[in-house]
Amino acid sequence: MKKLIVLTVLISTCLFSGNAQHSKPNLAFDKVIHDFGEVKEDGGTKTYEFKFKNTGGQPLVIHNVKASCGCTTPQWTRQPIPPGGEGFVKAIFDPRNRPGNFNKTITVTSNAQNATIVLRINGKVLPREMTVEDIYPRNMQEIRLETSHLAFTKMTPEQVKDESIKIISTSDKPVKIGFLNVPPHIKIKCIPEVVEPGKAAVITASYDAKTKNDWGFVTDNIFIIFNDVRNYSNRLTVSASIEEDFSAWDAEKMQNAPVATFAEKNWNFGEIKQGDVVKHEFEVKNTGKSELIIRKVKASCGCTAIKPVKTILAPGETTMIAAEFNSRGKNGRQTKTVRIVSNDPKNTSITLLITGNVTME
Repeated sequence: MKKLIVLTVLISTCLFSGNAQHSKPNLAFDKVIHDFGEVKEDGGTKTYEFKFKNTGGQPLVIHNVKASCGCTTPQWTRQPIPPGGEGFVKAIFDPRNRPGNFNKTITVTSNAQNATIVLRINGKVLPREMTVEDIYPRNMQEIRLETSHLAFTKMTPEQVKDESIKIISTSDKPVKIGFLNVPPHIKIKCIPEVVEPGKAAVITASYDAKTKNDWGFVTDNIFIIFNDVRNYSNRLTVSASIEEDFSAWDAEKMQNAPVATFAEKNWNFGEIKQGDVVKHEFEVKNTGKSELIIRKVKASCGCTAIKPVKTILAPGETTMIAAEFNSRGKNGRQTKTVRIVSNDPKNTSITLLITGNVTME
């Protein structure tokens, strides 16, 4: 008799649990992965609807639908879906500027017993045909350039380095390419010098760091001229970062290297009136085991930094770097920098920060 009672209770519990489980909303998608196959980058957006059904016993509510990236825009059924009702989650994929394979997810959260479901779309974007504007985005009077910046990046003080920029003529007549304001450390030319209508050419440049005789990040401005007509509006920026190469140093040499240690790297001058001039001294100490050489001190616009009288510091020695900020013509929050270049192998370039607020009288 006891066994019969226990069995009856167990059966009733299971039935109740089953009914309770069945009474909850349940989110059932026809499929959770869609392959768009190959789509064209310039073919417009692609859309697919993931259809679902509420197979539970209570109304289903989709709380949120979130895509893994901005290229996929989801839409979905917003109103509650009764038991047996149907709905959708729409994925809209934009292939612009996204050539190559793609695999994106769409996370669906709801009040269903399966509260989180991840949908997936994939495929391959076929790149569009590149236009002249795409290949040469920088427009400059008679030509278009792939860039107007010749970046020689990192160089050693003795290095000579070559870089080039591709160009194309947009003129309906032959164009002779020349250059103005070329410094001694740069050699630059266009090959060919005369570019025929619609034809491509290459601007090649050679940078001699030894002749430049400078340190850290440095820039020059060169101007491109057409058919020997002087024009200072067509600017070509040339940059390089001239640094010592410590890659060959062994552990012992690094251990005995100089170390530039600053008492402070940030100075806030507080609040001053427009036109005021404030001064500050940054203390630098050589806490290393060999001579520290301060090679360069350079301030950003609005500041003046003076190279210290003593630029070679023995181990343990200290010197001061004076900085001055002139607030004339300035207003509001100010952030200026002073860059120090030294032979500290771990910190060849150190940036000091000067901040404060300038108020109008």
